Amino acid sequence: MPKTSSALLSIILALFLPRTVLSEKPPNDETFGPDGPRITQDQIVSGNLSLNQLRRAGLAIFATPFNHAHGYGDGPQNPAGATTPGGRPTLQGNGTFLRVNGLDAQTCVECHNLVSTDTVPTTFGIGGAGGMSASVMFMPRVIDVADDLLRGEASFDGRLINSNSLFGGGGVQAIGREMTADLQALKATALNNPGQTIRLSSKGVYFGEISADNHDQLDTSGVQGIDADLVVRPFGRKGQFATLRQFSQGAMMFHMGMQPVEIFGPGIDDDGDGVTDEVLVGEMSALEIFVATQDTPVQLRARRAARKGIASFHAAGCSDCHRPMMTTEKPWLEFSFPVVDDAPSANVYYQVDLRRGPMGFKPSSGGVEVPMFSDLKRHDMGPDLAEDFSAASDQQNREYITAKLWGVADTAPYMHDGRALTLEEAIASHGGDAEWARDRFLSMDESGREELIAFLKTLRNPSRPNADIVH
Repeated sequence: MPKTSSALLSIILALFLPRTVLSEKPPNDETFGPDGPRITQDQIVSGNLSLNQLRRAGLAIFATPFNHAHGYGDGPQNPAGATTPGGRPTLQGNGTFLRVNGLDAQTCVECHNLVSTDTVPTTFGIGGAGGMSASVMFMPRVIDVADDLLRGEASFDGRLINSNSLFGGGGVQAIGREMTADLQALKATALNNPGQTIRLSSKGVYFGEISADNHDQLDTSGVQGIDADLVVRPFGRKGQFATLRQFSQGAMMFHMGMQPVEIFGPGIDDDGDGVTDEVLVGEMSALEIFVATQDTPVQLRARRAARKGIASFHAAGCSDCHRPMMTTEKPWLEFSFPVVDDAPSANVYYQVDLRRGPMGFKPSSGGVEVPMFSDLKRHDMGPDLAEDFSAASDQQNREYITAKLWGVADTAPYMHDGRALTLEEAIASHGGDAEWARDRFLSMDESGREELIAFLKTLRNPSRPNADIVH
């Protein structure tokens, strides 16, 4: 029977990607795949595998349709934890899929395959976003599609999550790591200066303030937009994950019932499905490296209307949260295992140069520019966008991390659950901390609104992602 803990549940709280299946010798085009060799962490640490080989290995994990022999699915149903990965029932007892609370895909690519929904027909490619049919229905207990509760809606007490694209994720992770390092240094300053209020700021983003007493007790009541541990978590709609690896761990377990060795231990069949070592540490590393080395979104040359729209974007206050640009201090991204959230430089086993292809971030002041249009901070978006997730507090249900706008022209539908079908609808649905910016947009004349949208239409996904390894 599964023995999933509350700690595991917290890891699962979100969802995003991955799959897996490799191991004992370096992968190659001919043999790597569902029945091919598996890749180990020792092979990666040895440095004997090129970035191209690791990306191919990660792609195979990302695109492999897992089956029961690989460990797909949960084991025997656990009545005490029937909504938690490891002991979930299947839909109508089919023995494979559940769909409403995970066990909803065999591969990552099923939810990350739309490069542009702004073309007709849609442009498909690995690493893109997901359409409405790929939206995740996370941990509901009550779904009232007939409105038996007479609320005027189809009630749903889980989370509905429309899948993001993965492009540019390595630059985002690098920014998050550096911001976390800055905030941890400020925490040390507070501990070394009892009674002094320390302002929390990194890369121009304000995260509130902290202070410490003479007994090394921190007052974090003034922290804003991140957790009290002062870790910036750039991934997940709610800002739950510091790294793409952590995001992938949760996705593996939730979407496919695939259990990573780094969570459950080697040789352990925690869900009782008869399969052990379902996802090796090296496989998770290859997957993270692949996802973190995706192509970077681009900004097209702005014509006259779009140039005027840039000014409107700033004047409306959109850029207060959707920060157009952040710059890293270093040009490379380091990968860590085990991950220590508040010590991002610990346990580094691999690094990539973000200036190189396929990432191709622009060098700047010793680092690289990351034009993601986000502050990587959570904000209260108001009651109209609040979820009814029964496992979260009212504040958690109202807060979302600032969406990254790079590639936004190609990634409709919009908002966390895909409710907005156009950019105009997306802006109009903002509330809470963003209400005043929304009102400024809505108060513009028609030409002003069109110019701002024209600017957003210059923010595009890469046209041929993963062309170096997908032919």
